[in-house]
Amino acid sequence: MNSILVATDFSERSDRALRRASLLAKSAGARLTLVHVVDDDQPGRLLKAERAAAASILNDLIQALKKIDGLRCDFRIVEGDPFEGILRAAGDLEPDIVVVGPHRRNSLKDVFIGTTAERAIRASQRPILMANGVPAAPFRNMLVAVDLSACSADALRALNDLGLEKNATVSVLHAFDALGANLMTRASVSENDRRDYVADEARRASQDLDSFLKQIGFAHLPRLVRHNNSTTANVIDEAAQEISADLLVVGTRGRTGVARLLLGSVAQEVLRKAAIDVLAVPPRKQ
Repeated sequence: MNSILVATDFSERSDRALRRASLLAKSAGARLTLVHVVDDDQPGRLLKAERAAAASILNDLIQALKKIDGLRCDFRIVEGDPFEGILRAAGDLEPDIVVVGPHRRNSLKDVFIGTTAERAIRASQRPILMANGVPAAPFRNMLVAVDLSACSADALRALNDLGLEKNATVSVLHAFDALGANLMTRASVSENDRRDYVADEARRASQDLDSFLKQIGFAHLPRLVRHNNSTTANVIDEAAQEISADLLVVGTRGRTGVARLLLGSVAQEVLRKAAIDVLAVPPRKQ
């Protein structure tokens, strides 16, 4: 990892993103660029004043980062919509990863159009890290949720490319559906037969996961196979708590990826509820 872009609006949420980005930059020896987006839908005089104020704050921030953390860093101010501005800066600077603050909850507007972070994650061509947790140390325990798709493979490869797995434990989770279990319950099939059926599906899912990981060169990773008996998002959350994960990794175009824009989609629910950091990885360019 050579370069990191972190979006800041000077809020407490973006302070969390800045701290996580600083830890990543220090660990990897990467260059850090702070990006602030100024709303261009205002009179020119106000726009100029806001740019000047933002430049002063950003300059103070990078001087502190250089002095305290010894980082190589700079800043950029972009005009426009926050979502578009972040993506434009990422396109110009081509960072290895983009770090953004956690989801802003309880906003009626966000229910309909999504947060800036969610919109950026859906459209980004680069991995985006949503810094939900309190950044106190480098990542130590990572959980990669896979659905055996090509984008799940890309998510695993991204960890290796970014070097995030160094000095960390990486576990793989596959949540499988046992579609006949509910039908068997309604049909008054015995509980023993139902358990046997789910166990057979678990063995099949485990074999499929083994083949998937072997094919993409990650057969050495520890794995968790869980029956999806509620929602996939709940299964992911429970597994993350079970292993005390501090980073959750998901692909953005898989069968349950972030590209599913319908309200209530698995990845959107994960993004909105996760208490730990989430790394969203887009498909690799062919």
